[in-house]
Order: sequence, then structure tokens, then C-alpha cells
Amino acid sequence: MVEVVEVTSKLTAAVLSVAVAPGSSVAEGDALLVVESMKMEIPILAPVAGTVQRITAAPSDVVAEGDVLAVIVTA
Repeated sequence: MVEVVEVTSKLTAAVLSVAVAPGSSVAEGDALLVVESMKMEIPILAPVAGTVQRITAAPSDVVAEGDVLAVIVTA
């Protein structure tokens, strides 16, 4: 069964880097992005294995709690 999973930000933060691109295969726990909040670097991890369909944040973007950062499609 195919499932579409939205990966959201848990806090307001600045995006430092994006580790994957659309079409990339990821395993559960792989780093998708790294954000910074209060001088702490926080990796955003894939909650499921699948294929990255979309990345909606870029380095230097500021994201708010609840913003969609990536969309993963499971197989």
C-alpha cells in the first residue's frame, strides 16, 4: 500500500542544509535536512522508508513549527 508522509518541522528554525533531493531513496532514520535553533543543529530524520517526492525548504529558509519540510512516498 502506497502512503504519502509529510515531514513537518517540530520547531521554528533556520534550515542549514538539505541532504536529499526529490527522487532519492531514504531509509527510516536517514537525515533529510539539518536545521538550527538556539545555536543547536538538529537533524530532521525520515520517519519512514521510501522515495522523497518533494523538498519544500532550502538552506537559509526559516521554517515555523508545523511547516511541511519534505514529502516521502512509501512503496
